[in-house]
Amino acid sequence: MIKKIILFALIAVNCCVAQKQKRKLVWQEDFKSATLDESVWNFELGNGCPNICGWGNNEREFYTKENHKIVNGNLVITAKKEGDKYTSTRITTKGKKQFQYGRIEARAKLPVGKGIWPAFWMLGSNIDKAGWPKSGEIDILEYIGKEPHTVYTTLHTQDNHGEHASSKKTNFPTIEEGFHVYAVDWAKEKMDFYVDDQLVFTFAPEPKTEDSWPFNQPFYIIVNMAVGGNFGGPEVDDSIFPQEFTVDYIRVYQ
Repeated sequence: MIKKIILFALIAVNCCVAQKQKRKLVWQEDFKSATLDESVWNFELGNGCPNICGWGNNEREFYTKENHKIVNGNLVITAKKEGDKYTSTRITTKGKKQFQYGRIEARAKLPVGKGIWPAFWMLGSNIDKAGWPKSGEIDILEYIGKEPHTVYTTLHTQDNHGEHASSKKTNFPTIEEGFHVYAVDWAKEKMDFYVDDQLVFTFAPEPKTEDSWPFNQPFYIIVNMAVGGNFGGPEVDDSIFPQEFTVDYIRVYQ
C-alpha cells in the first residue's frame, strides 16, 4: 500500500513537471535589481481607510514602502510592531502586469507566529468596475501563524466568498522550514493548486456562470503580509516581531 501511495505521488509530480515544460515562461520577477521595479509593482499604502478600513478584514497593519528590501535576489517583507501599531508592505501588479490562464507560481519562505498572515494571491482586473467578490479572487498561498504546518488555497466568487469561499487547507509538517513553491495551474475549465508540485486542491464548478466562474478574464498579482484580522487573528502575539516573508521569485508560464 505504501509503495502504491509513493508511486501515485511520483506520477503526480512528473505530470506537473511535464505540464510546466510544455509551456513558455512569459514573465518572471527574480528581484535582481537593488530596488523594486515600480514599472511593474505598485505599493498599496496605509490601513485601507477611508474606502475599505482594515482592508476589508479588520486587519491591524499599516502598509508602508519602508517595510521591504531586496536582499541577494529575494524580496523580504518585514512585519514590525512599532509603538502601538503594526507595519508591513503590500505590493500589486494592478494595471501593469495582468495574466489570464497559465501556471502562476512563487518560491517563498514563510514567517511564523500567532497573528501573522502572509499571502500570494490575485484579483480580477475588473474589480474597480465589478467590485469584490464579483471580480473573483485567487488565493494561491495563505498561511496564518495561529495554524502552524497548514497552507490554505482558496477561491472567492459571487456564489462562494468570505467564510463560504471554495477553500482547502492542507497539512505540511515542515512548511515553515526553508523555501517552498506555491502555484496555481489555471485553465479555461478548472484550477489546480500545488505546493512543491503536490496537487492540493482542484476547483471546477459546473455550470460555469459569471457568479461561479469569474476566471475568464485577466487577473493581477498581489504579495503582502497582513497582521491580525478576521482570518489571521484576532489575537496577535507581539513577542514574535519582527517577522520576514521572503519571496525568491514569481513566474508565469503559458
